[in-house]
Amino acid sequence: MISKILEEQLKIIKRGAVDIISEDELKKKLEFSLKNKKPLRIKSGFDPTAPDLHLGHTVLLRKLRQFQDLGHKVFFLIGDFTARIGDPTGRTEARKQLTPQEASANAATYKKQVLKILDTDKIQIVFNSEWFDKMSVLDILKLTTHATVSQMLARSDFKKRLSKNEDISLLEFMYPLLQGYDSVALEADIELGGTDQIFNLLVGRDMQSDFKQTPQVVITMPLLEGTDGVKKMSKSYGNYIGIDESPKDMFGKIMSISDDLMLKYYTLLTDEDISVVKKMHPKEAKLKLAEIITTQYHSLEAARRERLEFERVFANKEIPEDIPVYKLTDGNKIIDILLKNNLAPSRNEARRLIKQAAVTLDGSTINNEEAQIDKAGILKIGKRRFLKLEK
Repeated sequence: MISKILEEQLKIIKRGAVDIISEDELKKKLEFSLKNKKPLRIKSGFDPTAPDLHLGHTVLLRKLRQFQDLGHKVFFLIGDFTARIGDPTGRTEARKQLTPQEASANAATYKKQVLKILDTDKIQIVFNSEWFDKMSVLDILKLTTHATVSQMLARSDFKKRLSKNEDISLLEFMYPLLQGYDSVALEADIELGGTDQIFNLLVGRDMQSDFKQTPQVVITMPLLEGTDGVKKMSKSYGNYIGIDESPKDMFGKIMSISDDLMLKYYTLLTDEDISVVKKMHPKEAKLKLAEIITTQYHSLEAARRERLEFERVFANKEIPEDIPVYKLTDGNKIIDILLKNNLAPSRNEARRLIKQAAVTLDGSTINNEEAQIDKAGILKIGKRRFLKLEK
């Protein structure tokens, strides 16, 4: 009986995972948990560097929820202390350090948003300032004995910066050690992270061994590409889908992703059978994906309403019923209109849309970024965004 449950748990845990270090250790921990009816301690850390969560963050959150549903104890670690250092992972320069006030404000927003995904009765939200604020300077310095400079320089992002003669601060070297100590403080059995975090997660394993704890199993999940299909989802890239976005924006953004990326979204953001999805017509599969995800963060009613509206507008090439209105004044440059109405996150992005012939006025393409708009009409940006211009 236990072996059957074990295999079922492994199948759920392994879905979408990239690295499991090691699978044999994971099986042993799960088997011990089942035999002794003792839940495993699952950890995942999030630095409150931005106040809004997007679907990229939910890849890890959904995996945490799966562990909850399997009966394990999840620690959602908010790195309010380490956020004051700045995570160097994947960075070509030192990351901005947050003030305690900024970290606290962002953390409060995180707590509210993660509860849309995680079971509130089976989660323990912890802040690493709880133990680090109590440590002396000597305690912190002792952590440096658990790693060498050569080990730190083996880290890919540090190695790249060093090859370009770019500075690396000693403070940045501390980050992996502090994250590793988080696992010691929580006595974690398993830690989840993105593939870009594997160095830090492995430091946690080594540090637990040094502190005579059983090393945690490391599970990494892939980074989710954003709506552009190229870069990882990020607010700074303007390719994100926020979990607090309106049903309309969420549905529309999901419908804008490529067919190739759609399968990855299904794998990481839903529990759907991928073999069944592959047999569906791409358009129907994408509509279903948008409906499933919009339902997760809003409601089935809202998702179905947006699906009907999307099909009405885009299948029949109609204009939405409730589009925003912008009053034209003298000297209306097209780029200024796009920026003022949040139809482009930056001037460079506005220029890119215009160069790609993605901006039209009453069906006529606007291909001059210096164009002055002086007549009323319907401005269309891409396939799904509209703005009514009035004089």
